[in-house]
Amino acid sequence: MNETELKDQVIKEFVNLQRIKTAPNKEAEIEYQETILKVRMQTLGIPTEDLEIKP
Repeated sequence: MNETELKDQVIKEFVNLQRIKTAPNKEAEIEYQETILKVRMQTLGIPTEDLEIKP
């Protein structure tokens, strides 16, 4: 990952956090962001089945 790609990634993460902070339904926004991230991870070949934190 070059510097431009890293900057782009950090900006995306910041935007996502801002979306969560300002969402009228924070729980729904968190679920939405989690779904998108899991799809991206699976596309890169990263298994996501065991990533859930169980209370």
